[in-house]
Amino acid sequence: MATHVKPGFLRTLIVLLVGIGLTLGAVLVCQRYTEEYVVTREEDGTAVTRLITARLSGASALKVAELSGTIQSTATDVRAMGMLKSNQVIKMPFTVDYFVQVGGIGPNNLSWSEESRTLVVDAPDVTVAKPNVDEAARSLVRTQGVFVTREAGEALARRTSQAAQTKAQAEARSPERMAQAREKARTALANLLGAPLASAGLGNVRVLVTFPNERRSRDGERWDVTAPVDEVLANRR
Repeated sequence: MATHVKPGFLRTLIVLLVGIGLTLGAVLVCQRYTEEYVVTREEDGTAVTRLITARLSGASALKVAELSGTIQSTATDVRAMGMLKSNQVIKMPFTVDYFVQVGGIGPNNLSWSEESRTLVVDAPDVTVAKPNVDEAARSLVRTQGVFVTREAGEALARRTSQAAQTKAQAEARSPERMAQAREKARTALANLLGAPLASAGLGNVRVLVTFPNERRSRDGERWDVTAPVDEVLANRR
């Protein structure tokens, strides 16, 4: 027998759930604000260098390449109706990592050709991490201006940092760099995924790694594959 819920009870339940949701949301917002904007102090009121929060999470990404170098960034600040102009130039090292999500490669992404002894791997594309600009290792900081206020100095530092991040990200995502990273990824994945075949006694095996942009450009062409890899390995046992 179906049980009917009274409209009044249902309205009360909805209000209660919404209230709980709003309360939890407010708690999370408060925690986030405290974590990022409230100064942490010792018992005597002194602000100190301290790790505020740290979270460790698992990952299934394979680092396949790293772009590194030195970047120059500039910024300008204008105040007092144009009477106070200042600019800043900084140079500092940077790195950008490239990854492939190995966890996204499953049996449906692997095929084996007995005739050519080739393992075909349809891999996810290379992803680009957020640039790591090492401002603590700056090799040059040049600030110019008749009078640089504290606010102007902070604005210049923030703008040069943002400009460096943007420039490093653009360089890392350029077609040339992405092509280089995919070649590095091809080698890394071939070494990683070819090992099980060698351990299974298949001898000299060729591993062919493809990425989404390459698979789209094949125009219907099919690789010469005859069996899934897991079936091949099972037959060898």
